Amino acid sequence: MKEQILDLIKEYETIIIHRHVRPDPDAYGSQGGLAEMLKASFPDKNIYAVGLEEETLHYLNRLDPIEDEVFEGALIIVCDTANEERICDSRYKLGEKLVKIDHHPNEDAYGDHLWIDTSASSVSEMIYEFYQFGKDKGLVLPDHAARLLFAGIVGDTGRFLYPSTTQKTFDIAGELIRFDFDRNDLFNKMYEVDSNVLKLQGFVLQNFEMDEDGCAQMVMSKDILEQHDVVPSEASLLVSSLGNVKGIKAWVFFIEEDDQIRVRLRSKGPVINTIAKKYNGGGHSLAAGASIYSWEEKEDVLRDLREACRGH
Repeated sequence: MKEQILDLIKEYETIIIHRHVRPDPDAYGSQGGLAEMLKASFPDKNIYAVGLEEETLHYLNRLDPIEDEVFEGALIIVCDTANEERICDSRYKLGEKLVKIDHHPNEDAYGDHLWIDTSASSVSEMIYEFYQFGKDKGLVLPDHAARLLFAGIVGDTGRFLYPSTTQKTFDIAGELIRFDFDRNDLFNKMYEVDSNVLKLQGFVLQNFEMDEDGCAQMVMSKDILEQHDVVPSEASLLVSSLGNVKGIKAWVFFIEEDDQIRVRLRSKGPVINTIAKKYNGGGHSLAAGASIYSWEEKEDVLRDLREACRGH
């Protein structure tokens, strides 16, 4: 599949790279890392990374505003997006051919060409594998692309703490840090938080609820977010803060937005992506997300999560 993708890249003059809505560092890292690699490798081609920008990730990369006409006859590559409905910027449909590169379970097999590797820690890891495959065939990886890929791997592995981290992950990270970028500066930008978000984290630690089955929940209503002057995307950054709680098996954050309630699921063992799928979502077995549209549905999610914890 890497050979097919490289052949397609060489064939097309315009290549437009997308990722999922509400991006995380791996979405930005894989999208931007691939775009910067292709720009350096094929300077005569038109390479764009598109989508709605996430302000909290501006330190990683900025995206390209392009007109609809640019999509005509273009090769579209979508990174880190399991479900077609989650592709950011619906204009991907205007392209000529679509390639899906992802590490989530392939339950929505959209696209003309698919490269799926559920064993990969991140799509950023996969993009570096693509570079390894193609470095003798014309691919060049500039330092700023290496920085993006390293950030994506660090983000999706929780600084190499998650079970998705493999020896291959460490090997690739070891190769990436040989490139010229400031890791300390990158880590500071990835993990420093505003004081209001830190105070909200304190509120989380004081107010989460956990039952005897090791199932925990945290509710973040609009009122709570407004009291702490925090937006939903910032609140989502705190979902891992319960991971060190003794006895916890799985947990869920309910974060209220204008038109829906975001469901952020994490687990130390029970499979949770099957739960997410029931509620308009998906993800990995131990980290997943979904959406509900009323607080009544919250009890249904909790019931399913408790059952998963009891069965583990």
